[in-house]
Amino acid sequence: MSSPQGDPAAGGRVRIPADVDREDQILAGLTARQLALLAVPAAVLWAAYFASRHLVPLPVFAALAVPIGVAVLTLALGRRDGLSADRLLLAAVGQARRPHRLVPAPGGVPALPRWAPAAQRAGEQPPAPLRLPVHGLGADGVIDLGSGGAVLICRASTVSFALRTQLEQQALVAAFARYLNSLPASIQILIRSEPVDLTAIIAGLRQAAGGLPHPGLEAAAREHADFLAGLGADRDLLTRQVLLVLSDPKNDAGAAGRLRRRAADAAAGLGAAGITITALDGAAAAVVLAGAADPWAPPRPAGLALPEDTIFGLDPTTSTSTSTTTASTTTGSTGSSRAGAGKWS
Repeated sequence: MSSPQGDPAAGGRVRIPADVDREDQILAGLTARQLALLAVPAAVLWAAYFASRHLVPLPVFAALAVPIGVAVLTLALGRRDGLSADRLLLAAVGQARRPHRLVPAPGGVPALPRWAPAAQRAGEQPPAPLRLPVHGLGADGVIDLGSGGAVLICRASTVSFALRTQLEQQALVAAFARYLNSLPASIQILIRSEPVDLTAIIAGLRQAAGGLPHPGLEAAAREHADFLAGLGADRDLLTRQVLLVLSDPKNDAGAAGRLRRRAADAAAGLGAAGITITALDGAAAAVVLAGAADPWAPPRPAGLALPEDTIFGLDPTTSTSTSTTTASTTTGSTGSSRAGAGKWS
């Protein structure tokens, strides 16, 4: 005999509404914020009508009040992309008032020198400092957020939930629930979509097609390469990346150790659900941060030094040609390269 669908004691599933963060409706399906936006302009218009009804005819007052009422209704009831119109208006006003050019300047943006043209110094708005939440990134992958604490990013694998049986799905949900119930602090589960470049895969298929032992296999490999090339030309190809972000509000000397222990606990807890958790080191975390800031930019080349790393010269005992090649590689890239044929001193 099957258990009831909504009886958790009998092992059934309990449906949780997805709109738990939705604002409470106070009156006539309106929230308190919407009622305030409608009540204040309505009271002002009513008071203005009683104050001017002996001086302004009703049709004239109605012609002036109707556009205001339509604007208020749009502001209070309008929504776009899950946000109310009043919040969108406040965001637009704040974006218009803020500087549009931001530059990395921890010490502030210096003023233009006196020898600059007076028109340029007076008419053009100078750039403003770019305030980033990340203050530093260690080689162990721990991100320094200043007063916001410390963060460790972990990469999580995925499981095919829809292809499992009902008993297997219940076991996966139970394992995930046990991990959530054991959390000592808040976490963030981030699902990112990134563009996929199939150029290397297509080139590899076409290069290896000629070495296959049968002409049919070679034809199939070339057809598959043509299919991938057409697929990338017709649509935007995206891949999903699941990240588990662990945070520690105390940014002290022991924050890195606590985050590492929480990552190990996450790997053990989610391992029962078939999910593999891998803590990212400094280089991998830098790639994730760069991709979050500009997802359409090419990935950061592997092997480059972190921004706070100290770059040392090469051992002069190495060969001249090797040192010259490595030095040109180091100075010609953004940042400095760790890889080189010479010996770092």
